[in-house]
Amino acid sequence: MDFTLACDIMMDLEGSIRPAIYLADELNARGHGVSIVSPMMSREVEEHLKSVGMKPINLHAKLATKNFGLSMLWFETWSREAFLRLNSRRTLNDSSMTLNFSQVIAVPCAVWYLQGPPSIALEDMNRELSPKFKIAYKVLKPFIQYADAKLVRRMGNASRSIVANSKFCASMYTDFGIRVSAVIYPPIDCQQFHPTTSKPSSNYVFTYFGKETEFSVIKRLADNGIKIKAFGSKTPYLEKNLLEHANVEFLGRVTTNELVDLYSNALFTVFPFTHEPFGYIPLESMACGTPVLTYNIQGPSECVIDGHTGWLAQSEKEIEDKASMYWTDGFNSSIRRTCVKEAAKYDRGHYTAQWLKTLDEPTNNPQFVYTNASLQTVAISE
Repeated sequence: MDFTLACDIMMDLEGSIRPAIYLADELNARGHGVSIVSPMMSREVEEHLKSVGMKPINLHAKLATKNFGLSMLWFETWSREAFLRLNSRRTLNDSSMTLNFSQVIAVPCAVWYLQGPPSIALEDMNRELSPKFKIAYKVLKPFIQYADAKLVRRMGNASRSIVANSKFCASMYTDFGIRVSAVIYPPIDCQQFHPTTSKPSSNYVFTYFGKETEFSVIKRLADNGIKIKAFGSKTPYLEKNLLEHANVEFLGRVTTNELVDLYSNALFTVFPFTHEPFGYIPLESMACGTPVLTYNIQGPSECVIDGHTGWLAQSEKEIEDKASMYWTDGFNSSIRRTCVKEAAKYDRGHYTAQWLKTLDEPTNNPQFVYTNASLQTVAISE
């Protein structure tokens, strides 16, 4: 059987692209024909897909925000579909089974994999935006929310079955009237993410700087004397006084090998966020043997086990208090072994097995419907 997987913009193969690529790799290895369609692909992504025997379908969307960061690029791509249907109009119709991992291409598909509606993400992230971004969002908010609701319903109606990447993610779509059949948590490659040392330096706390980061909390941790190393994108609303803080070392983009080593040597990873449907940062950190301090809400609360693979806080104040306590007093090193063991349950092998099982089931009549009371979650292997 031939498969076509629809994805968001593909400048690399990480982040929200990872679920599609890991499944595509498995289908390709089993002898299926695999095509990947995206509004925009980097040349490196196209060449990689060709080199492993897949067919890249680059729609070559002409985007005006190419020099304004990945977040703005994604938002423009979403806008093209939400307001003008430009992305889906250019996709190819063929006899392959379509699996839609995109939030920006509304095409008929067998399964749509939900990773979060942008209107809710923007509402949550608004409080950390700079004043000019807040003003722009306030003006555009009604149009964004209307267009997003319309697009989500259109994509839902075009999908025979719908799977979410977390229970929290599934819950967000209920307000749009979307029927979610199951949850399949995103994957991690434990051959890639693993402890690189048995004696971590533990002389810093690690974190991520991105559009969902709660920078005000990071600033207060640094003010309290905690040494912080951060990686990620230099977002346009990242304050200069944080980047130049004496206790903050911002590393920018790092290679995967560098990232794994940074996770492995950190005392713990702190992940204060405004919005996170699932959260790769906590899972990557756990796979490298490093516990995570984050909020007891949304996606991260579904993979971090309080007291066993990290700590779940109820408030900003609790994040600050716990961070100071563990920075000063440390913790039992056995938690690092538990982190590795629990993260292995999300390994790409388990993930692809869950997908293959889903694809073997009839997709015309989903058997499970999300309600606030219950949702079938595809089991994670022990």
